[in-house]
Amino acid sequence: MRHDLFTSTEGHWAPVSPRLATVRGLIGTATGVVLVLASLVLWLVFPDAGAWAVLLWAPAVIGVLLTAWVWWWAPRNRRSWGYAEAEDDFLVRGGIMFRRLVVVPYGRMQFVDVESGPLARSFGFGTVTLHTASTATAAAIPGVPLDEAARLRDRLTDLGESHGAGV
Repeated sequence: MRHDLFTSTEGHWAPVSPRLATVRGLIGTATGVVLVLASLVLWLVFPDAGAWAVLLWAPAVIGVLLTAWVWWWAPRNRRSWGYAEAEDDFLVRGGIMFRRLVVVPYGRMQFVDVESGPLARSFGFGTVTLHTASTATAAAIPGVPLDEAARLRDRLTDLGESHGAGV
């Protein structure tokens, strides 16, 4: 029988927004476009590069490869993220190659932080970060829909206060 170290039988695992992959893809594409433009500028500045001409295409090639890789990676990474509300703990998992499961007892939470930049806000999601006294047990969940982020902030704050360990 295979036991998965990065799941729990407690609670219902909620996924993050599919739009997280889209935003990450757009950011990767913007970076790729900048690299392609840098390559074109190099060609304009050094039109007679001679034997070095092939190096002028390097930023463009890197930009195209980066864009393709980000669009391949982002959906897989998005699917790896999830969170669950158990009876006494909040669980967060994520990562593809280097997987991580963080279990945060409600009584150890000090505060819950919700943030959302302009691009994330325009796509309707944010990042919920749980802070404890130890930085090793802090957990961030990217791609949480804004209404769910507000609900989590309020619920986790209430559960943290009711389960307070008196630290």
